Amino acid sequence: MLAWLTRVLMISTPLFLVACGDNDDPPASLANSITQQATAANYTAFGAAAAKADLTTTLNDPGANVTVFIPTNAAFDTFASRLGFASGSALVEALPAATLRSVLLYHVVPGTLRAADLQAGGASQPTQHTLNGQPARLALSFGNGVSITDAVLTQARVTAADTVTRNGVIHEIDKVLVPPGVLNIVQMAQLNPDFSSLVGAVTQADLAGTLSGAGPLTVFAPTNAAFAAAPAGLSVPQLQQVLLHHVVTGRVLAADLPAVGSAVATVQGQSLTVGAGPTLIDSTGTPATIAATDIIASNGVIHVIGKVLVPTL
Repeated sequence: MLAWLTRVLMISTPLFLVACGDNDDPPASLANSITQQATAANYTAFGAAAAKADLTTTLNDPGANVTVFIPTNAAFDTFASRLGFASGSALVEALPAATLRSVLLYHVVPGTLRAADLQAGGASQPTQHTLNGQPARLALSFGNGVSITDAVLTQARVTAADTVTRNGVIHEIDKVLVPPGVLNIVQMAQLNPDFSSLVGAVTQADLAGTLSGAGPLTVFAPTNAAFAAAPAGLSVPQLQQVLLHHVVTGRVLAADLPAVGSAVATVQGQSLTVGAGPTLIDSTGTPATIAATDIIASNGVIHVIGKVLVPTL
């Protein structure tokens, strides 16, 4: 009996070891660092941006212990196109290293977090990009996979999760995340498709230079739907007056809006009245709802409104 059992164990033990080996084989990505895996996966725009931003050493560090949301090359091309560049590689070549570094650090979250860990971490998570000395945060949602809302209120989806490397984890995303406080007001508007009508009007009125200047400025930005309901057929001078009626000197955050009934002086020269809600009331008397606040640009702040503000022309 003992001899029989011994023969059985001799036969079954190798099979058992083979089976365990098949189940426990580490993924090939574990041989790579984050930097190496990004190259191996052909995220060339991200890799070029990381190299220019002097982040390859950081992302190659064996002790990095970070989670990186890596945009695809197609995502970089879309980002570049909205900012007026021919391609992602052209954008990387043109932007200063410091700007690229801030953009990329907004894609880096402390800790090695797989998709399940991200969900456990909650709806707001810190990045390695800082604003006013504090980590800038990403808004995450988990209704259908993992989605991320950035500082310009656009959303990226995780399209390939949980690539585990030897020093962290990579999640592929379909959009470049836009950080707060890095790009100017015009660039931030360009990167939100719901401001395309506003961007077109700013270009037509030759005000892009003004809104890209040092500032600081506060812009109440109407959505495309707001522009669709606005009066049409304005001359360029009239359009300039209308657009400047949406601009206030200084960085006025939502918490700094004056009390209901107060007047807010615009760059155009006429004032708006703060209504309940809060809302803004122009010469028509129809309130404009403030739908979202505190989109932080490098030269000011944007608040989203649901109506085009009309001065007395």
